[in-house]
Amino acid sequence: MNFLRKPFSYSFVRAAFAIVLINIAVHFGLGFLGLNKNFFALNVVGFVYSHYFWQVFTYMFVHGDLSHLFFNMLALMIFGTAIEKAIGSREFLLMYFVIGVCSGLFSLGVYYGFGRFLMANQIQPWTFYISLIGASGAIYGLLFAYAVFFPRSMIFIWGIIPVPAPLMVLGYAVIEFVSQFVGSSNVAHMTHLAGFAFAWLYFVIRMGVHPIRVWKDAYRR
Repeated sequence: MNFLRKPFSYSFVRAAFAIVLINIAVHFGLGFLGLNKNFFALNVVGFVYSHYFWQVFTYMFVHGDLSHLFFNMLALMIFGTAIEKAIGSREFLLMYFVIGVCSGLFSLGVYYGFGRFLMANQIQPWTFYISLIGASGAIYGLLFAYAVFFPRSMIFIWGIIPVPAPLMVLGYAVIEFVSQFVGSSNVAHMTHLAGFAFAWLYFVIRMGVHPIRVWKDAYRR
């Protein structure tokens, strides 16, 4: 376990800002070059059957539209930069990509497992063709991490309503859980929840930190 918790030397190179620039470049570059987003998005057909293994990484840099891109990158700049300053760029990059990749693999596993179930019942495995795109899994992980690093921080909803960071994480978790089973939007709520879960595991395994204990201590008085 010790090797998993070996710390990096601290450095701050604005990695979060670099990821934002790469995401913007990819979004407009794909459109300019006329490339098919599904080649870089994460889906069962591509990853499992065509062996496009890079998709588990590249899906985080592909976004559906400008709104999707804008809000993900805004969150990355706000929460990601604060976290990067707190733990250093190397740890930040490891956290970001571990959470993002694991969230993608989890969602892919669910799509594959449910698709196999449908096939066993002679139903078209439509989940094989769902393309997962966007950095949302990693972003939700960063939101969770922000609430652990800055538990007494207030986040202003719509710039007006102050909400403690841990309470906002809880609220988002409930919303995402309910939304996963109610409604039919194209939002990958399951991936968002996976981002929270893998961020939790990252703190416990990599950092030896228990988020609930941090939040209890922060609001004990």
